[in-house]
Amino acid sequence: MSQIYDVLIIGAGPAGLSAAIYSARSCLKTAVIEKISAGGMALIIDNLENYPGFPDGIAGYELAAKMEAQAKKFGTEFIADEILEIKGAGGSFSVRGLGQTYQAKTILIATGSQYQKINVPGEAELTGKGVSYCATCDGSFFRGLKVAVVGGGNSALQEAMYLSRIASQVYLIHRRDAYRGSKLLQQRLAANSKIKPVLDSVVTGIFGKGKVEGVKVKNVKTGVETSLELEGVFIAAGQTPNTAFCKNLLKQDEKGYIIVENSLSTSVDGIFAAGDCRVTELRQVATAVGDGALVSESIDKFLQKIKV
Repeated sequence: MSQIYDVLIIGAGPAGLSAAIYSARSCLKTAVIEKISAGGMALIIDNLENYPGFPDGIAGYELAAKMEAQAKKFGTEFIADEILEIKGAGGSFSVRGLGQTYQAKTILIATGSQYQKINVPGEAELTGKGVSYCATCDGSFFRGLKVAVVGGGNSALQEAMYLSRIASQVYLIHRRDAYRGSKLLQQRLAANSKIKPVLDSVVTGIFGKGKVEGVKVKNVKTGVETSLELEGVFIAAGQTPNTAFCKNLLKQDEKGYIIVENSLSTSVDGIFAAGDCRVTELRQVATAVGDGALVSESIDKFLQKIKV
């Protein structure tokens, strides 16, 4: 008979790793299933400057490696697999992966989300070298420099406003003739002399030797392509939660983010969600780690409740 885990964590980003540390340290039989490598989206952060305890910053991959080692120290088992389906409720779950099927008393979904890319030449090559998807993560690297934000929704407008306090100039590039963000944000943007609207335009390429030196922009109405010289490109095309495998199981919002209670419990008794895959106001490494601590306490209480 296959072993039964007290806590089966799906996803090894900061939320999953934090929960694993707490759960394993509480002597719960804990396993983390990750299809790629530990760290989640933290792996793309070259220098994480806003995580407490590292005044000079720390590379995302280095922080992830330390968290993984800490979880292993307390007995967490790490399994390389991709989860396809979850069945069960109330303390008895069967979790089917590509490799095998796992049994668990509780499930924590911590699969995170992924930034939507614009898929233009130079984007992949220069990610972490001037291309970013998070202004609050990387904005401080562009103090006094010219940057661009790509997008037209609330997130893009908020990132442009945030960056205007740091950069010398912010180009806000949007494919339509008007931004889609709230009227209040648009009013603030219009009053900000450091933000330059670039409407009816799409980015067709990002260029630079070893780092971003500019973007190619095409006007969708005239077809004319121009270049903007700048040092940073912030892509605010949105995020997609990695929750497709459980969309018919758990209650989610219209974007696919898992809806949770204050305890981070989901619509299925015994399944919890933490980190960027859940509905939340802020998606940062620090908040994901906090989720991991909170949800481990909720899981422990649930296990005590169902204990015979």
